[in-house]
Amino acid sequence: MTVSRVSSRVSATRVALAGGIALSSVVLLSGTAFAHVSVQPQGEAAKGGYATVNIKVPNERDNASTVKVEVNFPLDHPLASVMPQPVPGWKAEVTKSKLSKPLELHGKTINEAVSKVTWTADGSKIGPGQFQQFPLSLGRLPEDADQLVLKAIQTYDNKEVVRWIEEQKEGAEEPQNPAPVLKLSAASADHHGGAAPSASASTPAADEKAGHDEKAGHDGEADAKKETAAADSSDTTARILGVLGILVGIAGVAFGVLAGRRRSA
Repeated sequence: MTVSRVSSRVSATRVALAGGIALSSVVLLSGTAFAHVSVQPQGEAAKGGYATVNIKVPNERDNASTVKVEVNFPLDHPLASVMPQPVPGWKAEVTKSKLSKPLELHGKTINEAVSKVTWTADGSKIGPGQFQQFPLSLGRLPEDADQLVLKAIQTYDNKEVVRWIEEQKEGAEEPQNPAPVLKLSAASADHHGGAAPSASASTPAADEKAGHDEKAGHDGEADAKKETAAADSSDTTARILGVLGILVGIAGVAFGVLAGRRRSA
């Protein structure tokens, strides 16, 4: 009886321990699956337009820091312009490659396109439990593609290299090291990702003209007020002088009458 109870308790303990290990494994694997290099557009990334994106790089290691990040661009859908924004503590290098088929952009023929951007630590690192964003300006985005796959390579200071280059297959589970993917939205009317000005919107020239007209109106009104005030002042002055003249005249007559009476007397 006692042996049976002990065996049951041992079995229950083993089951609980196994369950705990399995749960911990799921949590750890889930955390690893979500902590990968990704590309995130800031606003809209429309076909045929320009976009600003962030390359988000998390550090997955507890005992090493990220010191180098390399992002590769597809040459089957080449981008004529890729400009990195300066990131303190990091040095950016843009690499271009010759195109087998030249691009036509803004009336110019382009024979090469950006194939890679590399950020190397220059006084900074991505430490354990941290991430870093690397902004890029991209353009023009292709009109004949729904997405761009930007394969990335992450290097740690212990010489470990992680290649985020596996492409997601439709209907399959996410690969262990998925490549960053930039989803492209439908083309906008102006190819710049911004709304075109409405017909009722005023232009700077119209605003300036309206400002001048309004100022002229105010100035004219002010001049009219000044003229009216001056006229009123002149009229008031004339009235006062007229009254004073009448009073002086009356005083003169009175003085003459009094002088005549004195003489008669």
